[in-house]
Amino acid sequence: MIITVSREFGSGGREVGKRLADELSMNYIDREIITTIANENNMHEDVVEETLSKGVIPQIPVHFGRTFYQYQPIPSLSSQLSARQHTLIRELAQKGDCIIVGRAADVVLEDYDPFRIFVYADLSSKLERCRRLGPEEEALSDHELERKMKRVDSERARYYALYGSTPWGDKSNYDLCINTSQYEIKDIIEEIADYIRRWYIVRK
Repeated sequence: MIITVSREFGSGGREVGKRLADELSMNYIDREIITTIANENNMHEDVVEETLSKGVIPQIPVHFGRTFYQYQPIPSLSSQLSARQHTLIRELAQKGDCIIVGRAADVVLEDYDPFRIFVYADLSSKLERCRRLGPEEEALSDHELERKMKRVDSERARYYALYGSTPWGDKSNYDLCINTSQYEIKDIIEEIADYIRRWYIVRK
């Protein structure tokens, strides 16, 4: 069984994936992919994440003596990292049952016929969840946090468009769309897991 989780920023998709993995006794895969790529290329994880999401190496000032240099966009490196990410996703899927969050895994693993989840929520619920669970967001105003949500989701949609034939977030892409607005995720996981089990029984 392979499950992929796509999600809007702040909707709790990562928590859905982790709790489902615990409920279904499956391997949970998320940041491990970025960590592996960063270690292989001797790069900082944040740089790898940024490069994959935006298609460029972020312009980070580096100080040598009294001179400052900046990393410049290198599309070829972005392509190499994306290719490696796809290879890792497939290698991990081949090892056995797992839940993979983000990274267009539903497209990368299309021939594995994964169970595809999309998690979303209304704006007020996403703002509240970010305030409660994301310490770095505490200093942002609601307007700033909303802009961040739109930016991150736009980057996810753009990355997905590179590989998918339909838009990110289009309900036709997924087997189950979950609206987490006003819900504590821990309170709905058992029902989600039960639905997935029944889905696989019917498919067999």
